[in-house]
Amino acid sequence: MSTVVADAGAAPPAKGRKKLILVVAALLVLLALAAAAALLLLKSRASAEDDADADAAQAHAPSRAPLDAAQAPAYVPLDAFTVNLADRDADRYAQVAVVLELADPGHAEAIKAFMPAVRNNILMVLAHKTARELMERDGKQRLAEEIRRETARALGMEVGDAADEDAGGAERPAKRRARAPVLPVRAVHFATFIVQ
Repeated sequence: MSTVVADAGAAPPAKGRKKLILVVAALLVLLALAAAAALLLLKSRASAEDDADADAAQAHAPSRAPLDAAQAPAYVPLDAFTVNLADRDADRYAQVAVVLELADPGHAEAIKAFMPAVRNNILMVLAHKTARELMERDGKQRLAEEIRRETARALGMEVGDAADEDAGGAERPAKRRARAPVLPVRAVHFATFIVQ
């Protein structure tokens, strides 16, 4: 008889273990579902914030007309320039690759025809720069403007100096400002810019 009692006593713990395993499994499933829901919520918040940031950036960005391939500017890439800089304290040089953006594709052929003069003028501008001037963003912007002017000079256009326009631009008569030629190069893009 004692055997029956022992068997009866052993049976209830087995049922309790099964219930415990079921409860733990159910809790793990609920925990996994809660983690998945939290992950989805975080992703939706992040995407909503990204959308809000993109909308805010778009609201602050200047509006642009859609790009039209028929009115796309012409680009004229120039071979890289390697030139010694005007630094007196050390031998420094720059390697600069330039791409000219033209408003009128017709100017591309003129620039190619006058390429030796264009390259000469750009080399002369680069040779008078110091490493310090070229390392700063403003220096690169001034260089781009000088390249625009020197390209126009190589094509035979009369162009005033940037310093003259900056210093006396406000005092010049309106007639003289109106006669300023439109430069054939709309923008200068640097493809490579290394100063050593």
